[in-house]
Amino acid sequence: MRELAEYLRGRRAVVNPGQVNLVSTGHRRVPGLRREEVALLAGVSVDYYTRLEQGRERSPSAQVLDALASALRLPYDGRLHLFRLAGLAPRTRAGTTAAVDPLLQQLLDGWSQQPALIYNRAYDVLASNELADALFGWRDGQARGNLMALVFLLPEGRTLYRDWEEVARNAVAGFRLAYGMDPGDPRMRAVLARLLAESSAFTSFWSENDARGKQAATKRFAHPEVGPMTLQSQTFDVRSAPGQELAVYHAEPGSASAEALGLLGTLAATRRTAPV
Repeated sequence: MRELAEYLRGRRAVVNPGQVNLVSTGHRRVPGLRREEVALLAGVSVDYYTRLEQGRERSPSAQVLDALASALRLPYDGRLHLFRLAGLAPRTRAGTTAAVDPLLQQLLDGWSQQPALIYNRAYDVLASNELADALFGWRDGQARGNLMALVFLLPEGRTLYRDWEEVARNAVAGFRLAYGMDPGDPRMRAVLARLLAESSAFTSFWSENDARGKQAATKRFAHPEVGPMTLQSQTFDVRSAPGQELAVYHAEPGSASAEALGLLGTLAATRRTAPV
């Protein structure tokens, strides 16, 4: 129950009394709620909640977990993660398969104005179209690699994303949610171990114990060839391959970002057709 205990401590630290209609009294040595405040809001004893945070309570009921999720203001993804850690929701052992449906690859290739890519739970990029390759700088058959490595381990990740910290924090929350679905997956464990060993920024965000799935988001890029772009991103589960996700980016029609994205597509096509 170590992971459950860490998650509860991490989530308690980011909820302030005002968010749950409590009056803050006395000096607080640590941020967030006190243990007794969470226990009060969840309707459990302080001793019982303390045992949960210390990993000594191994069988919390669904009713208790639901009350704790409400007390800690967990979103849907956070509630699901909490139940998984307690063993009351099924782990999804779909694995980090690298096989991409050929028809899905055809769909990606048919999008000439929208960068699109497919990645697995470990954030390994499995497929992408030409415009996505140009957006992220993957050229001439270069291995696309891993999106977490791009954000945390490669210098170009820091310069590509204009809102790097927000992107990084969201990436870690998504990775933790995916990791919780199958923490025994060898590839997931390998990626996590490398990030913890090589990135202090990742380690710091990982310690926050946030778990959230991908949502529609605005991404601001600083592309080395076409300059600044603001793109909207949407993420979809790949039904034919559980564990894979499809990410699609698009620009507001008629905007400067749409012009920059069009220029990027032209540059990519020029490189593709240029004589060797």
